Amino acid sequence: MTEFLDRRVGWTPPPRPAWLAKLNELGDLMNAKSIVPLDAESLTHEAMRNTGLSDFGEDGWRDHFRVLLDAIEKEAKLTLFGRILTRSDFLIYLEARLKIAEIYKRHPEIDDEIVKEPVFIIGFGRSGTTILQEVLSQDPQFRSVQRWEALFPVPPPETATYKTDPRIEVARGLVEVVHTASPEWQKMHAWGATIPVEDIEFTYSGFLSEVFGLAFRIPSYERYFATQDPSYHFNWHKRLLKLLQWKHKGKHWLLKNPTHLERIPYLLKAYPDAKFFFTHRDPITSTDSVIHVQGNVFYWRTDDPLGGDMMDEWVIPEARAKLWDPVIDWIEDGTLRKGSYTNFIYARFMNDPLGAMERAYRELGLDIEPDAFAHMKAFLDMKNKGTHGNSQKYERIAEDDPAAAAERLLYKRYQDFFDIPNEPRSA
Repeated sequence: MTEFLDRRVGWTPPPRPAWLAKLNELGDLMNAKSIVPLDAESLTHEAMRNTGLSDFGEDGWRDHFRVLLDAIEKEAKLTLFGRILTRSDFLIYLEARLKIAEIYKRHPEIDDEIVKEPVFIIGFGRSGTTILQEVLSQDPQFRSVQRWEALFPVPPPETATYKTDPRIEVARGLVEVVHTASPEWQKMHAWGATIPVEDIEFTYSGFLSEVFGLAFRIPSYERYFATQDPSYHFNWHKRLLKLLQWKHKGKHWLLKNPTHLERIPYLLKAYPDAKFFFTHRDPITSTDSVIHVQGNVFYWRTDDPLGGDMMDEWVIPEARAKLWDPVIDWIEDGTLRKGSYTNFIYARFMNDPLGAMERAYRELGLDIEPDAFAHMKAFLDMKNKGTHGNSQKYERIAEDDPAAAAERLLYKRYQDFFDIPNEPRSA
């Protein structure tokens, strides 16, 4: 029986900055749970004090919140800095929820907003989703959710002040906290106050989101999430988009989230006219990269970033190879209708970026706005060579290794269906 490679085994986190290592070391000597509480009562009361509001809206979120906090306390193994970062984040999410409930009460007309033909970028993590979103963002017909408005959606952004809103600087400060604690993250991933975020990063305040399983080692919450109706998540998703577009609209929302992959039928219930860019890259290469990135994210908050069974479906070949099977079925049975999706092949994009974009626009029936492709070319010309998602080096097994050959066989249906080329296996 072939044993498949578990890339988590060989990954080691980078050294922490000296100040952070010392802070966490001292935290081990103190009662960190009492110093930085993460219980529901403490967090909700503090959020209410900070905002002067008390109505969090419908109560469906409370069970999700309690399960999440319980999992974090029992399983996440937070360092002192991890607790500080988590409390800061959760207060931001709770305060946003209070403000969202309040503005919807004052302006019920927000719910009449129509989200028309949103465009979603969906694929394996590290398969070109970020570079594709960056390139498409050069087209003015697209509107993405930037980090600052994801964290602070109320008052809703306005067109006249969108680029000068004071919340941008607040978000920039929070980004700097992470970059100071994890300097390698700044080199690894486009992440800033005015950079578009993944969809799960503006659904924090619903507390039912894959984002928490990607921030903490909390397998019990992952299991809980899998039992819940995804409609709740997409309803909150749509509620946020309506609010954010109320005073600052684009022709199409441009959205990105690899974890939508398994829940496309639920997404289509919320957005029947959605369009999809499915991103594809050699799945073995992209797995190498996922470990490097996700391990670092866990390491922000814990000294045990890859313990347990977290991320199995995204990194263990047997589970990961099955993620595209339902999508292929939905294409073949018409759930995903022709003209609603296009396939973005990373290797071909790297060889001919604008040609790949023109084909995708035609397949999706998107208008080609004047100068849009010129803006894309200018953006790509400015990017340093080699930063289109492959600037990191990874230790890789050779293609003729039995484990590699067996792993490649698992992906055969996926690669054959979408015509995805293998990438060179040299480091």
